[in-house]
Amino acid sequence: SVVAFSKDGPRHVGDVAKRQAVQNPENTLFATKRLIGRRFDDQVTQKDLKHLPYKVVKANNGDAWVEARGNTYSPSQVGAFVLTKMKETAEAYLGSTCKEAVVTVPAYFNDSQRQATKDAGKIANLEVKRIINEPTAAALAFGMDKNDGKVIAVYDLGGGTFDISILEISGGVFEVKATNGDTALGGEDIDLKLQDFLTREFKNSSGIDIMSDKGALQ
Repeated sequence: SVVAFSKDGPRHVGDVAKRQAVQNPENTLFATKRLIGRRFDDQVTQKDLKHLPYKVVKANNGDAWVEARGNTYSPSQVGAFVLTKMKETAEAYLGSTCKEAVVTVPAYFNDSQRQATKDAGKIANLEVKRIINEPTAAALAFGMDKNDGKVIAVYDLGGGTFDISILEISGGVFEVKATNGDTALGGEDIDLKLQDFLTREFKNSSGIDIMSDKGALQ
């Protein structure tokens, strides 16, 4: 999920935002889900901000917020921009107004992270009927609710997180027996490792260090 703020134009979300990231890295926000419900001084936050082209700032309450075009936004607000775009897309397809939504989150999200996700829905003018865990949603999508009496393992390696859940199915109801995960293991982390390797190789072969060139790193 990518949100970008152009100099004079409108706010962009999705593929349009992603395509202009090279020319506008400092105002293109991505991976903000990893910041949602987190404190600025959190160890994970401090690790992430070293690799992000945009600014992560400390809000008055100590939370981690982001800055673009001189304005600050909470991760919930950025999430709301994405949800608003999804709402508009759904309404255009269905030909009717969408007022309610079920939102998925990583299984190990804590209460503050889940509340921040609900806040994002509220900002997007959506009534969040329920927050459900992503592994449970995946199991439902694959029709696993028909496997009554079974215990299944569902893992989710996403863009910024990794989690696994053990689910027991009984009467079409999923009961989470165990869950674990890592907020710093996902596609973004793999990309960063590759980026570090390639920039070192480029520096060794050319003598040019591009680590400070945010546009090149996109």
